Amino acid sequence: MLRLAVDSLPGSMRRVAGYHLGWFDAAGEPADADAGTADPRSSALRPAQAAGKAIRPALVLLASAAVGGIADSAMPAAAAVELVHNFSLLHDDVMDGDETRRHRPTAWTVFGRDAAILAGDALLSLAMDVLATGTRGWSASGPSAVGILSAAVQKLLDGQSADLEFELRADVGPGECRRMAEAKTAALLACACELGARSGRGAEFRVAHLRDFGAALGVAFQVVDDLLGIWGDPAVTGKPAHSDLRSHKKSFPVTVALAADSPSSLELRERYRRVEPCGERDLQRVADLIEATGARTWCQHTADAVLAEALDHLVAAGAPGRVEADLRTLAAFVTRRDR
Repeated sequence: MLRLAVDSLPGSMRRVAGYHLGWFDAAGEPADADAGTADPRSSALRPAQAAGKAIRPALVLLASAAVGGIADSAMPAAAAVELVHNFSLLHDDVMDGDETRRHRPTAWTVFGRDAAILAGDALLSLAMDVLATGTRGWSASGPSAVGILSAAVQKLLDGQSADLEFELRADVGPGECRRMAEAKTAALLACACELGARSGRGAEFRVAHLRDFGAALGVAFQVVDDLLGIWGDPAVTGKPAHSDLRSHKKSFPVTVALAADSPSSLELRERYRRVEPCGERDLQRVADLIEATGARTWCQHTADAVLAEALDHLVAAGAPGRVEADLRTLAAFVTRRDR
């Protein structure tokens, strides 16, 4: 369904979106296969050569199964959340100036900023169209699917705005960082779970617990993502080493380290006041200082604690044993991943 939706775009935007999704190379030729998805059942949504993890569509399908729904009914929502996710990535890469994603040059570096922005806009519009068309049979008594997704997008944009603002501020604390993560990352994971549960006609209490499961999982996801942004292996993540430090991101490890009271945090604060570009040696020193404050360990413990919150909601949702096991496996992947 995702491929069919993207194929319906005008040619110029289809080419950029297809490249970003990993389907084509820069010349428009089919890319090499890469089956790096989080859940094999999401293969119906993404072709084998797509390089993304497909966590969000997997959550939609599993949340639907958790309330007794069938995959066909959840497919439009699964495709829609993946389209929104990739809209956000295309725009993020432009705003952050990131030149590499998934081991390849980002779309804006290949096709230009304007083309990447327009392709992202097209994916967002397409997501709403796919969802509106595919959920016409939903109950009229509950919130509309498009309304749920639109609200999540608004939160995502608010979180992205905060993320950009944080780069210009020196006084960002861990609490603000968490609120940013709840908007920028967790909102769409919560939305994926809610849409999946509603597509399966789940009872309201089960919908609420699955939504809260997704929200907590999203925060854990962001904590792990922030760890990888500093200490991830470029050969695995597909991004340069210390990518978040290069752009002065106020990520979880950075805000915790800056708020600490130690000689390492004092030196770190002084380095973050500087505006000149950092070389590899400086970036490694910053990473070492962050670790010396205990921030890396704090983040690892926090990810585990928030994951435990997510799993409490999963248990309360009362999913069948096999589906609960699949969701636990997906949650473990999110918090133990290396890319």
